Amino acid sequence: MKKYVLMVVNPVSGGVDKEQFIEAVTDFAKSKENHIVVYKTTGTDDKAKIIALYKEHKPERIIVAGGDGTIKMVGEAMANENVLFGILPVGSANGLAVELDLLKTLEENIQIAFSDQFVEIDMVVINGKKSLHLSDIGLNALLIKNYKASKIHGKWGYALQIINTLWHSKGKFKAKISSKTHHLECDAKMIVIANAQKYGTGVVINPLGVINDGKFELVVLKNLNLTVFTKIVLGNMPLNYSDVEIISTDAAQIQIDKPYSFQIDGEYVGELTDLEISISTEKMKVAIA
Repeated sequence: MKKYVLMVVNPVSGGVDKEQFIEAVTDFAKSKENHIVVYKTTGTDDKAKIIALYKEHKPERIIVAGGDGTIKMVGEAMANENVLFGILPVGSANGLAVELDLLKTLEENIQIAFSDQFVEIDMVVINGKKSLHLSDIGLNALLIKNYKASKIHGKWGYALQIINTLWHSKGKFKAKISSKTHHLECDAKMIVIANAQKYGTGVVINPLGVINDGKFELVVLKNLNLTVFTKIVLGNMPLNYSDVEIISTDAAQIQIDKPYSFQIDGEYVGELTDLEISISTEKMKVAIA
């Protein structure tokens, strides 16, 4: 019986032509006597269409060519299925690939994507939505909103939006954080819900992060000036942790005093005041070297 592999491709992620990726994966799959089914995302009913393709072909493996948002979307679609994921990191945000050391050449990434070695990573549920990597409320989420609305992308696009974001930010917000072990009230510029250690820039925002330990961290940044925020976004050097508090837990609630921008795995969600966070019982199997 021929084994099927489903390849999910985000055609617009990272501003890179994906045809070479499709061709290379197809050739590699044929060498393994696998049959490739390619699905290109459109932004309309992608989850439902991926679920339908899975039910039709029952692939043992799904290759995702895209960034964190695409990986998260496919992971949500396959949350109840026992399937192995291979990642080809070609998004504007590749934080999960950075965390798993997957920023390789195309040939190396394809080899890894078809590997039988894997890690089962946690999925964090935030207000009913899944997060695999890093989510946050505050300045970085506002930056992502501004960046996506801008016509200038890449590192220069981020750099141009840093000052714009700080200029138009609402300043600090008052946060109430509750977990099994902590009850904290403080002023903050940003709170990161971290299942991992690093942003896609390589900056370690959560030194306690282990992607499969059944916990997540709340990283509370109480102060962020232009210099520190720029370093976080552009990845020039690690953050100084003198104004940071970190809470490790498997469930928490966050309330803030005014609506503020929120993002999940690089995807802007909107302005929120309340977050309900927990570790999902489901995990995501990702192929590694």
